[in-house]
Amino acid sequence: MTVKPRVAPAPEAPTALAASAVLAGALCLSISAILVKRAGVDAATTAVLRCAIAVIALIPLALLERRRHGGLSRSGILWAIAAGVALGIDYIAWTASIYLVGAGVATVLVNVQVIVLPLLALIIDRERVSVRFLISLPLMLIGVGLVGGIVTLAEVGDNAVLGTVLALIAGIGYGVYMFLTRRGTRRKAEGTIQPLAWATASAAVTSAVIAQFTGGLHLTGIGPSAWMYLIALALLGQVVAWLLINRGSVRLVPSMTASLLLIQPVLALVLAALILGEQLTVGQALGAGLVVVAVAVANGVWRRHSRRRRQILREPGSGPR
Repeated sequence: MTVKPRVAPAPEAPTALAASAVLAGALCLSISAILVKRAGVDAATTAVLRCAIAVIALIPLALLERRRHGGLSRSGILWAIAAGVALGIDYIAWTASIYLVGAGVATVLVNVQVIVLPLLALIIDRERVSVRFLISLPLMLIGVGLVGGIVTLAEVGDNAVLGTVLALIAGIGYGVYMFLTRRGTRRKAEGTIQPLAWATASAAVTSAVIAQFTGGLHLTGIGPSAWMYLIALALLGQVVAWLLINRGSVRLVPSMTASLLLIQPVLALVLAALILGEQLTVGQALGAGLVVVAVAVANGVWRRHSRRRRQILREPGSGPR
């Protein structure tokens, strides 16, 4: 009787699973702008309710994780709270920018995180940035610019400058949140729900504090349909999305996480076309394709495929079919 040799799992399998989790999270995030516009609630109130509703859903999950894996350390809680402050700033600024420059442009501009996350990792953690990422970065930026129609920014309204600034502030907060979350959860990869719960609660408090300087909260007059959209926003755009992204990002280098999340504006445009009936311009279609190509180049998709194919061809008995 012959015994077949054990085949070790491909070393790229964990990376592929982590990347799939980040992409699934990006899909959940991509519908957020549509839900925000459907709800029609002001930016500060939307940000606070998005986080508050999410905390209610996260608490039982966090308690279950605590019972199974133990509680977070004091430093882990502090990292999560600090990340939540950045997330609260991101949410208020981004939601406000949606009403000023539109969902498409706001979703594109918030992806300045593609520069912030790897840059923070390079400066603070001394993590190297791949040459492929540096080469593909200009393509990414051109692609997201075309997707958001940046070249025709004057057509989006009189508040374009303020909306653009707010979206960029949101993108910086987004990148800082990603960096702090990755830095905190990397120390205890099995615990991702508790940090998210702490960060979401911190974001709710941060949003509520900022709201006091931007006109306050308006909790009355929200209709049933608006509440449904806000609940969907909290569950999909906060709970599910960030659980997937946080779980996957701790197993990926920062540049890969950042570039994978650039799929978000492309998905947002597709979903907007399907749900809201928005039509893609030629420039947006070209930009979407350019983003996809740039993400593939940054992550060495073709290089890994070619290497895997060469390995298969070198195996005994293998050959072209």
